[in-house]
Amino acid sequence: MSKDSSPSKLMIWLGLADNSFTRQKTVKFGDASAVNSGRAYGLLCVAALLLLWWLSTSMGWVKPIFWPPLSAVFSRMGELLSEGYRNTPLWEHVYISVYRVMSGVFYGAIVGIPLGLAMGLSSIARGMFDPIVEFIRPIPPLALIPLVILWFGIDEFAKIFLLFLASLFIMTIAARSGVSSVRISKVHAAYSLGASKAQVLRTVILPNALPEIFTGLRTSMGVCWGTVVAAELVAADKGLGSMIMIAKNFLQTDTVVIGIFIIGLIGFAIEILMRKLEARLIPWRGKG
Repeated sequence: MSKDSSPSKLMIWLGLADNSFTRQKTVKFGDASAVNSGRAYGLLCVAALLLLWWLSTSMGWVKPIFWPPLSAVFSRMGELLSEGYRNTPLWEHVYISVYRVMSGVFYGAIVGIPLGLAMGLSSIARGMFDPIVEFIRPIPPLALIPLVILWFGIDEFAKIFLLFLASLFIMTIAARSGVSSVRISKVHAAYSLGASKAQVLRTVILPNALPEIFTGLRTSMGVCWGTVVAAELVAADKGLGSMIMIAKNFLQTDTVVIGIFIIGLIGFAIEILMRKLEARLIPWRGKG
């Protein structure tokens, strides 16, 4: 292909043309690395949903009390940006929710990753903790709210602790699965070259377990964003979840929709950031 007939950078970015790497693929179906971004179809889907929203509300297909018109949402968004909500700036509601989610995921990773690695490497650790992890893991975090209130009250620690529990067992299972996915031939090769246990852990097990750990981080981030609304029900007066619940009590559907969209946008941005970090920090993922 000549330089003149090469696709433009915009076409490649939109996913309407293959880049230099995917153009070399002879077989694409079944090869995940041959799948491009498809951003153009995503933008088209978003535009179609916005058009459907506008048509359904402007033509009376949906009652405004249940789903607000698009114009009302934009108008309310302007008010929230300029005046805040309940004497609190909108950015402060966003910040406190992000802080709670990040804190829960951080502490869940700090505890869960070493615990999962120990369970994957030690029969004693697996025997001690596996029944506890497998018993508590299926319990939804929402069911633990009464106990969290009884134990820790309604302070900030209670909300972060609930998100910590939501993240902890996901990270534990991810780290344990990462250890289980390490090829034993690599471990034998390291030992045959004279590596110690610490060197095997640092140079073989951890690098091979990192892809699963990153998947656990992305999953726990999503679960914590889904739990933050419930966590902020614990007598919170700030945060996106609190804003949504208070607006619901006053039938402020436009504010509820704005809060939901902000949570979705932040979660999407974090997911994109995690993908970029994964591609940069773990370039060997999927390459054996």
